[in-house]
Amino acid sequence: MTERRSSGSGLFEGSGYFKDRVVFITGAARGQGRAHAARFAAEGADVIAFDLCGQLDSVAYPMATPEDLDETVRLVESAGRRIVAVRGDVRDRNRLAEAVTRGVSELGGIDFVIANAGILPLAGTQGQDITAYTDAVGVMLNGVYFTIEAALPAMLANPDGGAIVIVSSAAGFKSVSVDFDSMSHGAAGYTAAKHGVVGLMRHFATCLASKNIRVNSIHPGGVATAMVLNQAIAEYVAEHQSFAESQLPLLSIPMMESEDVSETMVYLCGPAGRHLTGVALPLDAGLTLR
Repeated sequence: MTERRSSGSGLFEGSGYFKDRVVFITGAARGQGRAHAARFAAEGADVIAFDLCGQLDSVAYPMATPEDLDETVRLVESAGRRIVAVRGDVRDRNRLAEAVTRGVSELGGIDFVIANAGILPLAGTQGQDITAYTDAVGVMLNGVYFTIEAALPAMLANPDGGAIVIVSSAAGFKSVSVDFDSMSHGAAGYTAAKHGVVGLMRHFATCLASKNIRVNSIHPGGVATAMVLNQAIAEYVAEHQSFAESQLPLLSIPMMESEDVSETMVYLCGPAGRHLTGVALPLDAGLTLR
């Protein structure tokens, strides 16, 4: 196992906030997960990257590929950091445990967890099938719990504690479906999962505080990723005007980029956020105020 360097005071030393730290990121092949991996690597962290890199039948748009995960590897290594990249399903506890074991063996431990893996099973006939509901809850609620549980032994072994950030959504505060016309199994599953992880966040924040592990959730509005910007979701938006209107932020600013979310991740995991735990943080340009 790689020797680990203690920060003593809990603040990060060296040229970056996360010098010689390790972050475990799910859904790391593209979109927000890739941006977080690249940003943390730029701050000196090594990365355990986990992604399915495959397609679920309940999802109407193309999901990440092995080549996408290869690009995440390239970006982290180009920043001079190490990365352990593992393909797997966050619904599979054993596969998550294997990824953590390998990552800890090669990189030395886990300081941060970003539970980011997600799907948007709203569109097409797929969103009307009951599997859209079960897959949404399986990936974005159960998968979050399994991710944290897999990483927890390594985090508890770290005398400095650490930080966990759960990626929820503006849908953690309000329903995706806004009327009967936009009602679907996929929308229900997405809404339930994103609300549910707020409960998990508060559970873990309460239980892990004595171990100096901070736990927060982040709630982005629309983010310019392939999960949102694709033909299937565009058709869904065009067919459901009420849904489109419900997604408009109050602030007249461009659509959020993944890198904007990464900056908030750095804040929540870094020294500036050391007093924050148990916080459900909206990052939505006022969307949830509608």
